[in-house]
Amino acid sequence: MAIGAFFLILAVLLVIGLPVGGVFGLMGLLPSLLNPDFPFAAPDVARSMFAGMNSFTLLAVPMFMVSGMIMAEGGLSERLFNFFAYFIGNKTAGFPCAVVVTCMFYAAISGSSPATVSAVGAMTIPFLVSMGYPMIFAASIVTVAGGLGVIIPPSISYIVYSSAAAASPSDLFIAGIIPGVLIGVSLMIYCYYYCKRNGEDKAKLEANYREIRAKGFLPLLKESFWALLTPVIILGTIYSGVCSPTESAVISVFYGLFVCLFVYKTISLRDLGNVFMKGAQTYVNILFVIAAATSFARVLTLLRYPQTISESVLSVSDSTVVVLLIMNLIMLVCGMIIDNIPNIMILTPIMVPIAKAVGVDPVHFGIIMTCNLAIGMVTPPMGINLFVAAGMTKIPMLKLAKACVPFLIAFFISLMLITFIPQLSMALPAVLG
Repeated sequence: MAIGAFFLILAVLLVIGLPVGGVFGLMGLLPSLLNPDFPFAAPDVARSMFAGMNSFTLLAVPMFMVSGMIMAEGGLSERLFNFFAYFIGNKTAGFPCAVVVTCMFYAAISGSSPATVSAVGAMTIPFLVSMGYPMIFAASIVTVAGGLGVIIPPSISYIVYSSAAAASPSDLFIAGIIPGVLIGVSLMIYCYYYCKRNGEDKAKLEANYREIRAKGFLPLLKESFWALLTPVIILGTIYSGVCSPTESAVISVFYGLFVCLFVYKTISLRDLGNVFMKGAQTYVNILFVIAAATSFARVLTLLRYPQTISESVLSVSDSTVVVLLIMNLIMLVCGMIIDNIPNIMILTPIMVPIAKAVGVDPVHFGIIMTCNLAIGMVTPPMGINLFVAAGMTKIPMLKLAKACVPFLIAFFISLMLITFIPQLSMALPAVLG
């Protein structure tokens, strides 16, 4: 089957809005339907789908999802924000920067961008508005900073990529730390520029900052300690070699239950049924996409499409810089029109061989891909972070997307640094690996 026709059919099915998992499954069947001699028929598709779900690594995905939902229900974001605001709330752009830091820290708890936007935004957007900042500025901060949910470990995207690329999830987790911090710092730099240029209501900010300071450092630390400890436990058990990412994900669920049920007492046993049900409903959709995408990837391999695409790209240029720019452009465009997880499952088997051919480590490329797709989560028409933030604030999605552009420019600059300075991603794995 001609490669152009294959991907044209794929694009049409996705554009008309068919379920992504169903599209992958259908595309996995298509070659055998058109050619009965094709060595991957319906029974093989079914076996491949079940094999795709039979992964110890992927068990971490529902665990981190449920853990993040428990933390969100438990109101950890407010405690984190107050703690960070204690240190920087009196600086120019102090509270907006505290929002970014809270998103960074919450990302290390939830592993999900929409969850970060929802949990942090629900508390911080009204707060920033009450401090005199425009609603659209407050919403755009959380919308873009929420993208760090898939970059700062533990990240569900890293787990899915590691499964698709046969890369180490632990290495990806370690590699994502510096890029995530770099992007967070770049967003804070723009916050500072915006507030310096447009001014702030110093009287309101100072009054609120005094209230936070009046609580005292030790009471704030005591209040936020268990929330601050969460990523330390999750990541510490992984990096110390005590647990695999999957085992650490299970620990995070029990830790979240302990903290929210018995320490903060912000949820009750009656609430857990809804939390687990939401987690199951969300994961079922993701799991079917992953299963169908596994058979889809197998079909791509049998059709030799990755090799064909690799040869085509490398025929344009064998320069690492040029090839990475081309792949960045493709991933940015794909991120705008397809959700994060399906993108990873589609692009990984195609692009990882190209990346390897030009000397890019698969772990480094996983960080590049995740950062590109994180930008896609803030761009129309499929930007899920936009949908979440627009739903919370009632700001029209396109208006919010326009307000996010300056933040996305800062994000993009960081992406280019991450792409072309591999040490930003690979230094920590080299030291800690």
